[in-house]
Amino acid sequence: MNILNKQTITIATTSLLCFAASHVGLGKPAKPTGGGASHMQRGIELAQQKNFDGAVIEFTKAIEANPKDPRGYTNRGTAYRAGNPPRLPEAYADFSKAIEVAPKDEVAFRERGMTAVMQNQFDAALPDFDKAIELKPDDAYAYKFRGFAEIGLNQWDKAVADFTAAIQKQPDDQQNYDRRAWANRNLKNYDAAVADYTLLIEKNPSDTEHLVKRGATYTSLQQYEQAVADYQAALKLKPDDYDTVQRLQYVQGMLAAKNAPPAPSATPTPTPSAGLITPLNVGIAIAVLIIIAVILRFVTRGKAEETSGRIR
Repeated sequence: MNILNKQTITIATTSLLCFAASHVGLGKPAKPTGGGASHMQRGIELAQQKNFDGAVIEFTKAIEANPKDPRGYTNRGTAYRAGNPPRLPEAYADFSKAIEVAPKDEVAFRERGMTAVMQNQFDAALPDFDKAIELKPDDAYAYKFRGFAEIGLNQWDKAVADFTAAIQKQPDDQQNYDRRAWANRNLKNYDAAVADYTLLIEKNPSDTEHLVKRGATYTSLQQYEQAVADYQAALKLKPDDYDTVQRLQYVQGMLAAKNAPPAPSATPTPTPSAGLITPLNVGIAIAVLIIIAVILRFVTRGKAEETSGRIR
C-alpha cells in the first residue's frame, strides 16, 4: 500500500470522527432553525452508519434550511469525501463555501487541505493547513496532514518537524511515528527511523509492517544481523509474505558475504635464478676462450718453427 492510499484511509477515519463530534471546533456558527437542526442530526447519524449518500441528502436539507451555518457545508463535504467513490471536487467546493460563510473556521480550512492532499494537490493544501494552525495552534490533525503534504513535496525536514509537533499534541496517534520515520529514512537519519519503528513494535509486537520497515532501515545501516532478525520475526507472523521472503534472502546473502573469510592471495610463481648464465659471464667466457686460442696458436707456431729449424 502506497503512502497516498494510507493518507486516504486516515482522512476517511478522521472524517468519521468529525461527524461524531458534530464539528465542535467550528467556533460559534449560527444555530440551525426549524427543520435544519433535525436534518443535521439525521445526517450525522447516517454518516456514522456509513450511509454517506443518505447523509448528503440530509445535510443538503439542513443547508437549505439555514445556508449561513457552515456546519452543513463542512459535514456534507465530509460525506462527499467519505463516499464510495469519493466525490472530491464536490467536497472541496463545500469546504470552500464553509470558509466563505465562516472565514475563521479552522476545521473548514483543515478539511479543505485534507481534500487537496487526497487529490495530490500538495502545494494547494499547504496554505489551508497554515491557516488552520494559525487559527488553532493546538490542532494536531492540521500538523499531521501538513506533514503528509510536505512528504508529497519531498520536504522531508519540514515533514519531520510537523509530525513531531503532531506527536507532542497527540502522542497516541501511531501513524505520526510511522510517517516521521519515513521522512527520516529519506533524510538518511536511519537511527531516528529505527527508534520510531521500535516504539511502534513495542506497542504492538505482532506488527509485521513495522518489523519489515525496521528491517529495511537496518539494511540501509548495513546492520544485517538485526535486519535478518526482523524479517524472520515478520515471517513467523506472516509466513507467506513473498516480499519479506525476498528481503530476507537478500540480507542473508549480504551477511554471508560480510562474514566470509578473505580469499587466500595467489602464491606468485618464483622467478628462476639467473645463476652463472648471464650476458656478462658469457662475454667473459668468450674472451677467455679467445685468449686461450691465441696462446695455443703462438705455442703451436713456436714448436713448428723449432721443428723446422732442426729439419734444415
